[in-house]
Amino acid sequence: MIGVDLFSGAGGMSVGARQAGIRVHAAVENDPHAAHTYRANHPDVLLFADDIRHLVHLDVPRNEPLVIFGGPPCQGFSTSNQRTRSAENTNNWLYAEFLRVVQMFTPLPEWIVFENVKGFTETADGLFLQTVLDQLRGLGYTVTSQVLNAAHFGVPQRRNRFFAIASLHGHEVHVPQLCTPPVTVDEAFADLPPLEIGANSDRLPYRSTEPSAYARALRGDLQECVGHLVSRNAAGVVKRYAHIPQGGNWENIPAELMDNYKDHSRCHTGIYHRLHAERPSIVIGNYRKNMLIHPTQHRGLSVREAARLQSFPDNFEFKGSIGFQQQQVGNAVPPLLARAVFDAILNCNQ
Repeated sequence: MIGVDLFSGAGGMSVGARQAGIRVHAAVENDPHAAHTYRANHPDVLLFADDIRHLVHLDVPRNEPLVIFGGPPCQGFSTSNQRTRSAENTNNWLYAEFLRVVQMFTPLPEWIVFENVKGFTETADGLFLQTVLDQLRGLGYTVTSQVLNAAHFGVPQRRNRFFAIASLHGHEVHVPQLCTPPVTVDEAFADLPPLEIGANSDRLPYRSTEPSAYARALRGDLQECVGHLVSRNAAGVVKRYAHIPQGGNWENIPAELMDNYKDHSRCHTGIYHRLHAERPSIVIGNYRKNMLIHPTQHRGLSVREAARLQSFPDNFEFKGSIGFQQQQVGNAVPPLLARAVFDAILNCNQ
């Protein structure tokens, strides 16, 4: 099966597609930093690094079934972003470009995978969701949709994503969820090196600790990996970390240390959340802005640690400054979750 990745970001869905056995031929990504990362990790993929609204043709071989996959920018649909969760936000209409590109192909692609945050199903009373489903069905597709939790697919993170899977040949695809125990933060982190606030030694060897099965799968034969970059925090922020137990958040910080907030009682529960070592992570999202904290070290997460929570293999290298790398990791679809979706499609296609 041949794949085309729209709104690819750094390429989490492409990684999952390739792990499932799909030959990703082309991708589209407008952000120059994410495009740099995508190109570095998928050098054999034809990358259109421009606004998707400028795309008028993609030369894709049709000697195998074609799957178009991806999701428009999701910030406008996020439940944590109430200001822009409406039909008035023009970025929320970029899903129409996804559907336009689908219709550029003759014949139509055999498969479509449309992905977004769970909030996509709720924004504008379901207007966007219903429009996408209606238009796909109007093109002749059979569409099934699910909200999938990444933690049910071997990802050490509780992260819900919406998937609509469309088949041109009448297949209904339901992605089976795993019944195995969830992967914990400790299983994801234990073999990674200890770091200080502001760490910037990008490439480091692993700890001598025996890696978990999860870590071993992401490491492969590597002896060291990159991404050991940690944000530098102000002294006042660092003082707060010591007061927060595993699983705790800003509520554990003494009020006198939160006096720079106009009303700290209105902080989101994910702010200053210290990850619990024996549980999957909460959604990492914008983990630098939320000040997510390492379970045992008084600092934020490194880029590699966040990538582990997203299930990126350790040979995947994010490009750009630390801020751009953090954004790319947080925005990505976990590759293992994407792989489960593509595995289900390939099982139907046999």
